[in-house]
Amino acid sequence: MSAGGGLRVDHAVVSGTFSLDGQTFDVDNNVWVVGDDEECLVVDAPHDVDAILQVVAGRRVRAIVCTHAHDDHVRVAPALRVATGAPILLHPDDRPLWELIHGGDEEGAELWDVDLSDGQALTVGGTTVTVIHTPGHAPGAVCLHVPDLGCVFTGDTLFEGGPGATGRSYSDADLIKESIRSRLLGLPDETVVHTGHGPDTTIGAERVNV
Repeated sequence: MSAGGGLRVDHAVVSGTFSLDGQTFDVDNNVWVVGDDEECLVVDAPHDVDAILQVVAGRRVRAIVCTHAHDDHVRVAPALRVATGAPILLHPDDRPLWELIHGGDEEGAELWDVDLSDGQALTVGGTTVTVIHTPGHAPGAVCLHVPDLGCVFTGDTLFEGGPGATGRSYSDADLIKESIRSRLLGLPDETVVHTGHGPDTTIGAERVNV
């Protein structure tokens, strides 16, 4: 996907594991990078720093923006911060999940740098990326809307086929549906949904699945 001025979304798929509640699963995660030829935002930091840097392709990384703090989305965020010098952005409601992976107040813990908030505007490549707080899959889950590219990055909140999973700690099935209905279904039907796992979909296609 591209627009004027080199603004575009770049993508790769990386493989690793997801662990929570004493269980571990093999997963494939989407790596999304949005920006232009000079600078970009990285959406989530799954599994493999080198693979993410290949998608970045030498551009300045303005921020590492985490859609939520499950380990398959933030495990390599601190290492990616070291590699790029970019700050990590996360909604503070996901602190309990972050601390399961990277610790909290104890010595040696690695926290994120900037709190995300609902309605926050991030800028990259001359465009605006709007943060939408969509709790349910995780308390601090957010989606990232980029009107100029006609897309929204939904992490694990909305997939092809409907809402993300809510069967584990810190998740809420009723809340994720309410988040999608109240926060995402107001976007134009043609809005492309870039998900945390699996194929793209559109807002219009998912109306019947929520």
